[in-house]
Amino acid sequence: MNTQTMSRKKDRTPEAEGSAAKPVSLRQAAYEGIEELLNSGRLRPGQLISQRELMDMTGATLGAVREAIPRFEAEGLLVTVPKRGLMVPGLDIHFVRDAYQMRRLLEVAALPEIAAKLDPALLKSWIARHQEGQAQLLQADPAGHDAAAHMIQHLDWEMHEGLIAALGNAVMSNVYRVNAIKVRMAVQSQIKVTPANAVRVIREHLAFLEPMAEGRYAEAQQALAHHITNSMRIALGEPITGGP
Repeated sequence: MNTQTMSRKKDRTPEAEGSAAKPVSLRQAAYEGIEELLNSGRLRPGQLISQRELMDMTGATLGAVREAIPRFEAEGLLVTVPKRGLMVPGLDIHFVRDAYQMRRLLEVAALPEIAAKLDPALLKSWIARHQEGQAQLLQADPAGHDAAAHMIQHLDWEMHEGLIAALGNAVMSNVYRVNAIKVRMAVQSQIKVTPANAVRVIREHLAFLEPMAEGRYAEAQQALAHHITNSMRIALGEPITGGP
């Protein structure tokens, strides 16, 4: 997250909230900046980093970074190493399997309830954005392929977190979010959306989004389970399967 992005986040804080609210806003902006570093793979498992380096990488103030760190420690996303700084914890293959099992339980089992609570306009927008990305990626000219894959990567994160958020359960949403960050930390290089795999990812997403929009929940659950299984197989270096 660059300084300009951080500035935009600060600008959202209403002046009416007063100066007492500003440290909270700065802390949240610092948290989101560090979270983006973890999600993007710029901070890797086993890496040591100082608070000042985090300040430089996020554009946040040193005070805001310091205030954000206890939350990362509580969530198991950063560990303080005395006299050495902060370390990104290592995550093993057993964690990856467990994390994907939790995704299945949260997303697939709850899909009918998610569909009932999800804003239909949001669901339609996800479908439209996937279709737009697919059209770009299927063009012979590769000039826009990287941008399209980047868009689909962020849409993937937004959509899966949005499905859980639709349940309106703050505890579940936070558990899912932290779990997703840990998965990306562990295997982001394997599961990253690229021009080479983006069309497959899009088709797997549409295979459950379109039935959801049409009320075919059993079909959507089957397709979503297949998508999560394929993602886990890729993360673990195993071959993937075709349709559900």
